[in-house]
Amino acid sequence: MTQYAAIMLAAGFGIPILAALNAALGKVIGSPTAAAVVLFAIAFIASALVMALFPGFAALSKIANAPKHLLLAGVLIAFYVLSITHVAPHFGVGNAVFFVLLGQLISAAAIDHFGLFGAQVEPLTLMRMGGIAVMAIGVAITQLA
Repeated sequence: MTQYAAIMLAAGFGIPILAALNAALGKVIGSPTAAAVVLFAIAFIASALVMALFPGFAALSKIANAPKHLLLAGVLIAFYVLSITHVAPHFGVGNAVFFVLLGQLISAAAIDHFGLFGAQVEPLTLMRMGGIAVMAIGVAITQLA
């Protein structure tokens, strides 16, 4: 479990860095959309390299049998990257990420509570709601300072 927490902590560190780097790239080249396309091209290459190192190519043959709604994850990541790349230079990386985190807290609680998309059910108790509220307040405080 500790390694999973470490991986996700690293991913969390990467989100604001991704936002700042891609927003800056969008400003330099004059197009947040073009910056997002470049980011996805590099992400595709990096993912393909990782897949080549580990067994994965055979799994691609099963994609035709996967429920089509699962492919919406690609639309959601595109929306995130396009929106953060466009919004961050105008709203600030911290403010943009604050609202991303708030959205993540709310949607994660709903997904866990209802076991959506095959997730393990974790009921939204008063204690969990309080913890989410404390997290949201803590993140808000960092933006007010």
